[in-house]
Amino acid sequence: MWILQGVIIGSALAMDAFAVSLSIGLNKGVRLYNKIIYCFSFSFFQFLFSLTGGLSGILFNKYVAAIPSLAGGIVVAAVGIMMILDGIKKKENYRLQKQEMYYILGISVSIDALVVGFTTLNSISKFYHLMEFTIIIGTITFLFCGLAYILARYLKRVVFICKYADYIGGIILIIFGLKMIIL
Repeated sequence: MWILQGVIIGSALAMDAFAVSLSIGLNKGVRLYNKIIYCFSFSFFQFLFSLTGGLSGILFNKYVAAIPSLAGGIVVAAVGIMMILDGIKKKENYRLQKQEMYYILGISVSIDALVVGFTTLNSISKFYHLMEFTIIIGTITFLFCGLAYILARYLKRVVFICKYADYIGGIILIIFGLKMIIL
């Protein structure tokens, strides 16, 4: 039963990473190597943050619950704005290939996993169950990111999407960032 719960929670948490991965996948300047690193980054931080939240959830649940969505939403929206500005300037978006972006985006899409750990996973009584649960979350995130890149490859074949990929990806990130801030 708890494995099914892990799959459901992992799928819900992976939606952030899926949307950002789709935007990254639509960007012409991002290579396969970068996409693989993003998959690992997103899944690692989902795992790490849900584990950290589960271990320390009781202590910090009251004080940290509202801040993570705001911070993550601002970062994701800012990256979306940068993608649109790069599209307007007609230059390749090399920001997504910089090493620090792996960490910045990985952390920003995974902050909600920290909240889930604080509120939901802190009730798991055995450490190895918590590890299994968080490994499921990280694995599902990795799979969702890979699926987003495969989907982006097919979406690039549509002329309209290919022509305006930076704008579409930027708009997706801005909308997603605003959703993280507001909800």
